[in-house]
Amino acid sequence: MSLTDGNEAPARVEGRYKAMAVCWLLGTGSLFCWNSMLTIEDYYSYLFPKYHPTRVLTLAYQPFALGTIAILTYNEAKLNTRLRNLFGFSLFFLSSLMVLVLDLATSGRGGLGPFVGVCVVAGAFGIADACIQGGIVGDLSFMDPDFIQSFLAGVAASGALTSALRVVTKAAFENSQNGLRKGAILFLAISVFFEFLCLLLYAFIFPKLPIVKYYRTKAAKEGSKTVSADLAAGGIQFQQDENGEEDAKQQDRLSNKQLFLQNIDYAIDLYLIYVLTLSIFPGFLSEDTGTHSLGNWYAIVLIAMYNVLDLVGRYTPLVNCLRITSRKGLMLWVIARFVFIPAFYFTAKYGDQGWMILLTSLLGLTNGHLTVCILTIAPKGYKVFSVVSHSTGCGS
Repeated sequence: MSLTDGNEAPARVEGRYKAMAVCWLLGTGSLFCWNSMLTIEDYYSYLFPKYHPTRVLTLAYQPFALGTIAILTYNEAKLNTRLRNLFGFSLFFLSSLMVLVLDLATSGRGGLGPFVGVCVVAGAFGIADACIQGGIVGDLSFMDPDFIQSFLAGVAASGALTSALRVVTKAAFENSQNGLRKGAILFLAISVFFEFLCLLLYAFIFPKLPIVKYYRTKAAKEGSKTVSADLAAGGIQFQQDENGEEDAKQQDRLSNKQLFLQNIDYAIDLYLIYVLTLSIFPGFLSEDTGTHSLGNWYAIVLIAMYNVLDLVGRYTPLVNCLRITSRKGLMLWVIARFVFIPAFYFTAKYGDQGWMILLTSLLGLTNGHLTVCILTIAPKGYKVFSVVSHSTGCGS
């Protein structure tokens, strides 16, 4: 990878807004089923009262996501990006279907066996998430920065949409017999359908958009070996010429270690953002906020407010005066977020539900805003390959 002036596509390349819309939908699909599982926590808390599902499911999800992304990162230059993402969406679809089938097969009975099955599915969600989010963010990093922003906004929209759907399904069946389960089943069925839609979008629509083919062809000319299947899916057969092969041999790709060291502050920023966020959401919000006038709607409202403000936060970087481009500035804001830990503790102990809703909203807003700022700034200045002696790192 080497420093370059930009990734702007020629004005004649069509399909930019279609690509942004598809990226948004793919982002939504990358976490829709996992957010569905989190959003029906009231059903799982009723079904598995002894096992603390909101905490355990997150613990089942994260190690598989982290382990998978570490393996894929180490081998990323050798991977077929298209197959990786197709595998991820297929796994999301099949795992979502498995959650629905498991509930129907057990007739909504609790117990250790069904809970273990749900935990296994949560682990599968972690693997699928690592395949898709890492693969697509990497793929989009050398395209228009708005594509990454749209994808990340879609990731947050998955939470907002699932929260809205959960409120609707819970309200619709609240007064009916076994209404909690009926609402959850309808909710899971919607999730299965949406994951299947995203699989079709990525497999047949996205690779054929003109602007996507332009950027992938550009990446192939710069030496990328991971986009050949994507180009073939778009109807392009690319062969590097002899001079290009000779030039590529003269170039050395930056190692993962070199890239990591050049961008270690961004990696630490992302790590700290989600260490804080996941220490509060969803487990703390679901189990440690006390009893309030909203009753069993309280956790649902808190999760919904987090998800909605997370979505808003992923659009605020589009406003120039709000976008954080300084590496030091990003680090300071990330560290400053840790004030949420004592704030949530004292609010849960002494405050009322209004203050808790406000804090949860700010947690989501800052999570979305900082995530987009980091992931849209970090890839700037890089090409696919570079001469190591001339590489100066990622500037912001």
